[in-house]
Amino acid sequence: MKKKLAGAWLCTIIMATALFGCALSTKTGNDPVNTPDEEPEQTNTTVSNETVPDQEEPDDTVAGGRKIAISMPAQSVQRWVSDSEKMKQELEAKGYEVDIQFAEDDPKQQAAQMESFVQEKADCIIVVPIDSKELTAAAEEAKKAEIPVIAYDRLLMDTDAIYYYATFDHKGAGRMIGQKIERQAGLEDLSNGAYKTIEFFMGDQEDSDSHLIYQGLMEVLQPYLDDGRLICKSGRTSFEDTSISEWSQETAREWCKNYLAGYYTDEELDICATAYDGFAYGCKEALQAAGYIDDNWPVISGQDCEMQACRNILDGTQSFSVYKDSGLLAQKCVAMIDAVISEIEPEINDTEQYHNHVLTVPTYVCTPVAVDKDNLQEVLIDSGYYTKEQIEDAE
Repeated sequence: MKKKLAGAWLCTIIMATALFGCALSTKTGNDPVNTPDEEPEQTNTTVSNETVPDQEEPDDTVAGGRKIAISMPAQSVQRWVSDSEKMKQELEAKGYEVDIQFAEDDPKQQAAQMESFVQEKADCIIVVPIDSKELTAAAEEAKKAEIPVIAYDRLLMDTDAIYYYATFDHKGAGRMIGQKIERQAGLEDLSNGAYKTIEFFMGDQEDSDSHLIYQGLMEVLQPYLDDGRLICKSGRTSFEDTSISEWSQETAREWCKNYLAGYYTDEELDICATAYDGFAYGCKEALQAAGYIDDNWPVISGQDCEMQACRNILDGTQSFSVYKDSGLLAQKCVAMIDAVISEIEPEINDTEQYHNHVLTVPTYVCTPVAVDKDNLQEVLIDSGYYTKEQIEDAE
């Protein structure tokens, strides 16, 4: 009797299972229950030596026909071209359509681009803000249209119409600049009463990253200014006084030219603390025009490791730069896009540091590397980021 009941129960289970399987097979479209062709590989991500739980993998089947819109500051800047192309390649390989626009450092043009992305019903918008104030209205339109916005490298300020942020540790980059200046200028080894002279060239006030770079730099250098081992003869040491609008190389050159003529006729300028390779180029031009040579050439910092900066590092006219692996950042941003489109949580490693005056934006932060003459070959050439010929031919 028990055997007969068991057999009947087993038949019931088999029939129910078959019916349930048929029901699943009729589902179509982008329903989350669809199973990908291949089982996604699960990986662990380590942040600050702590292992976070496995991340759910995006479903590649959702990419088809989806449009990703990217707004970059300027086509004239090598980095923005490179970053956008890397994202485009990865996104197209996944099946997305990609629209890249360059605003040529015009905030109003960038706002118009974002508005156009919304009208064209993009599925996700990536933006490197030139001036957040000009973008808040367009960002709100994207929010109303339920189009996710992801900030790339620079934080979009003063709006809640932002999903995520992918960037580098800019405060850490500022500390790196300060530490390299500290070592290369020998600040720790100065005898009693000895000092070095310094002038500062910081980034645009409207760029939230500029504030973080300055904060990190001053964590290292402010104690030397306080005890007199560093002297800024112009007296311009606050962020407001050292911020250069629109990251202008020409402004940096004029500032340095004026400092040399106004404050450094009787003694030399020892350090140009700059937050960007373009500023370093401007300082180099002003110093050469003022007659500085190898024997009295100052320490000059930079950031971004542009090809021209690398060439200047090798010939000794720039002391170092900060390398930010834009390929890695582009990969992390693509992963964010994929996750957002798939309606899953992306990989995040900072939920505290990046507040845009409205909310703290979930962020993935990549770590930069300081590059000088000693490690340039290993970090930039051996890795394949640049070829030796590209650096030699840079102008």
